[in-house]
Amino acid sequence: MGSEVIIVPIIFGIFFGIVYLFFTTRNKERMALIEKGIGAEIFNKGARKTAPIWKVFILNVAVLLMGIGAGTLISTILDEFLHFENEGIIAGIIFLTAGIGLFVGFHLTKNLDKE
Repeated sequence: MGSEVIIVPIIFGIFFGIVYLFFTTRNKERMALIEKGIGAEIFNKGARKTAPIWKVFILNVAVLLMGIGAGTLISTILDEFLHFENEGIIAGIIFLTAGIGLFVGFHLTKNLDKE
């Protein structure tokens, strides 16, 4: 009972610490650049135009869901014909095809950024 009372604040504290460290470090870097007379435009140098985030998100979610659906279908078919004794194989196939779907989504996103 008492462990969750300790663990939850620790998790929030770690998250807060990471975010705080990120923003304070970024602020110190930019202040140092201002002192040297260099603008913050150097962070945007070489920035290429990328696809909108909503297109990338929808593409990756769609391919992930197709991978999960394909994994469910494949595991159901294999279970019907091979009669698995271990149910872990079914979950393994679903996760494998979901991972393949994310990998395909990553490559499709790279192609989307090239256009």
